[in-house]
Amino acid sequence: MICISVFDDMTLCTDAEVEHMLPSVPEPRRSQALAFRHTFGRFACLKSYIMLAEILHRDYHLSDFIIGAGTHGKPFLKGHPEIHFSISHCTKAIAVAVGDEPVGIDAETFRSISPGLLDKAMNLSEKAEILTSDVPEQTFAAYWTRKEAVFKLIGTGITDNLHGILTDKTKTDTTINLEKGYAVSVAVYR
Repeated sequence: MICISVFDDMTLCTDAEVEHMLPSVPEPRRSQALAFRHTFGRFACLKSYIMLAEILHRDYHLSDFIIGAGTHGKPFLKGHPEIHFSISHCTKAIAVAVGDEPVGIDAETFRSISPGLLDKAMNLSEKAEILTSDVPEQTFAAYWTRKEAVFKLIGTGITDNLHGILTDKTKTDTTINLEKGYAVSVAVYR
């Protein structure tokens, strides 16, 4: 079972809301949030932690937890190898996935696509689909979030294998929010 939570009311991304959330998180996360220079970074750091905590409390009855990081930075819950999670944010959304199996999640705002990025990130068939799409920014965001969700699933971070990362070993699910202008993809192993 995978639980996904997406927050996209960015009107709440204010310094006042950051101050309101600070007491709700443990000290290590507070310091991490305050290290960001801009309000959005602080807000996303705090909000994603609170979203994670809500899911862990509701679905796993965990009130206290400590987040660790693997060799490539993939986060995990110390002392709870049976629970997996992934966090992502973009300027339009914050996304959290939690489950009893490895999971990766990614959120991306629709944006214009440079030819260089398209060549670097997409294989020939993906590139052709994007270029012939009626909505190329949305199609690109869907592919990009799928790829990054898989990288987060496997825990390597983005590698040079952008063209071949989407295989039949993983399953991805993508949601496009046209109104707010972003895509969210979740990846799990088949």
